[in-house]
Amino acid sequence: MSAKFSGNVLLAAFGALVVLHLLILLGVVPAGIVWGGQIGTSTERLFTLEIIALVLTLLFMGIVAVKMEYVRAGGFRKAANVGVWVIFAYLVLNTVGNLASGVSFENLIFAPVTVFLAVCAWRLAIEK
Repeated sequence: MSAKFSGNVLLAAFGALVVLHLLILLGVVPAGIVWGGQIGTSTERLFTLEIIALVLTLLFMGIVAVKMEYVRAGGFRKAANVGVWVIFAYLVLNTVGNLASGVSFENLIFAPVTVFLAVCAWRLAIEK
């Protein structure tokens, strides 16, 4: 798998994740499929967590775009190299969280996806 393919997959996946978080915030997608189903009826908690997730996802997109040289960032190039390793670690931990959650959607859908994305992040991270 090439670094370019991996980076493009990550950008597409993070873009889809932005859309998912927006749909959850708008109430189109039920909040019970994320956060281990622990949100319950707390709209304030849901809003806070989803905004954090959106900002983090957009940051990840920026890091990948810099690493892929889609965005010229000059001095941030080294930070992007470190950032891709952080994304890899985040995705590995996210996979563990998905597998540990009691929500079958997270177990069956999100866990395999995050494993694949972690492999993509690893591939991009080892690229010089």
